[in-house]
Amino acid sequence: MLTGHIIKAISGFYYVENNQKIYQCKARGKFRKDDQKPLVGDLCDFTIENTNEGYIRKLYPRKNYLVRPPICNIDQALLVFSAKEPDMNTLLLNRFLAIIEHHQIEPIICITKIDLLDNDDIYQIMKPYETAGYRIYYISSLTKQGVDHIKPIFKDKVTVFTGQSGVGKSSLLNALDIHLHIETNEISKALGRGKHTTRHVELLEMYGGYVADTPGFSSLDMTMEPVELAHSYHDFRELSHSCKFRECLHDSEPHCAVKQAVEDGQISKERYEHYLIFLEETKKLKEKKYG
Repeated sequence: MLTGHIIKAISGFYYVENNQKIYQCKARGKFRKDDQKPLVGDLCDFTIENTNEGYIRKLYPRKNYLVRPPICNIDQALLVFSAKEPDMNTLLLNRFLAIIEHHQIEPIICITKIDLLDNDDIYQIMKPYETAGYRIYYISSLTKQGVDHIKPIFKDKVTVFTGQSGVGKSSLLNALDIHLHIETNEISKALGRGKHTTRHVELLEMYGGYVADTPGFSSLDMTMEPVELAHSYHDFRELSHSCKFRECLHDSEPHCAVKQAVEDGQISKERYEHYLIFLEETKKLKEKKYG
């Protein structure tokens, strides 16, 4: 029995790495019986039936997982947004941050296409996120500006690349590693967004760690409970210890530390307003679920 790391999954086949060798494996029927499915990122035990083919026998416990894209045991998520073409979408960014942090994954914000900038608006837009303690990198895949600064973050980590459509995620991966040659498309001018070009989830070795080029989040619904959303952003969670009520939703409750932080300018009004939008969404989903 060998232990390995699932680095790719296509059409029922799982590609497991062990000692820098890749084995093509299938999952035993018992996983379907137990309502389990191997995911990219899984640590597993497997056996070899011939030279490089085998069967997955056991899956180890996961520290986290995402349904769409199907991947697990993620350390950090590189949320890729562009300064222009398309313009920065903070509502979408805040949605990503809530979902990613809810899954105990560290978000890192990457702003691409800074070569297109003709003013410093994007830096002003991102100031509240710097204040909140998020790591932010400004990159141009075309000119390679900032690319070297981002390389050290991958060491000893499993990193998911995701974010706004059409921002140049594949271009960024190609800029990081010229040997990847990941397929890219131009933005669809008619739709104002990018076409999905990545068709499967795969972990790629890069700078001492692994990165996942994913097809993107096909669902960004706030499927968490309202109280889980209230604790999803790390700065909201830290402040919540000072709220009067233990399960404060930072909405209509008195003596709320998060609302006070908004008044004091510690949390931006826009971020808080976006949070309230998501909170209403989680409440409606909860009502729908439980009647």
